[in-house]
Amino acid sequence: MLAKSVHYSRTTITELMIPAYANFGGKIHGGILLSLMDKVAYACASKHAGTYVVTVSVEGVNFLQPIEVGQLVSLHASINYVGRSSMVVGIRVIAEDVRTGVQKHTNTSYFTMVAKDDEGKPTEVPPLTLETKEDTRRFLEAIKRRELKAAYAGEFDNEKTRLKVDENLHLLKNERCIVSDDAKNS
Repeated sequence: MLAKSVHYSRTTITELMIPAYANFGGKIHGGILLSLMDKVAYACASKHAGTYVVTVSVEGVNFLQPIEVGQLVSLHASINYVGRSSMVVGIRVIAEDVRTGVQKHTNTSYFTMVAKDDEGKPTEVPPLTLETKEDTRRFLEAIKRRELKAAYAGEFDNEKTRLKVDENLHLLKNERCIVSDDAKNS
């Protein structure tokens, strides 16, 4: 299987934000943005894989700045990492006010996509050729994110197992919650 470069599958989708995309606060609804991000992740990953792909996880969806109706939103996607059948697609979202030309970075997220064969089973993807220092840095960051995610998941599972409500009620003292007597005694 021949390797493909990051540049080969790099994908950008640009879309005008229309009033139908706005939430009750007048800003672009987060669900609209997530849908567009999933679309660009699919386009990028399927181009690299040369086959159908599915989304298996999304990391780092932080809405850094609101997006307004009338702005052009560009979603820049590239393959940051490949495993046997999985790919991590990095997505950078930029909103542009077409009247002023001012651009703002609104999101960076990572979508893990898995390539599927005609029977719906995971299938091998081409290796990734890292042509620049930036490509290499992103690949290494994806490895580090995977390691940290696995460590966190294991540690959190251990904490859930060890957590004793009675011994930790003091942690709720300055929180915005009221613990009923039934909750304390059940």
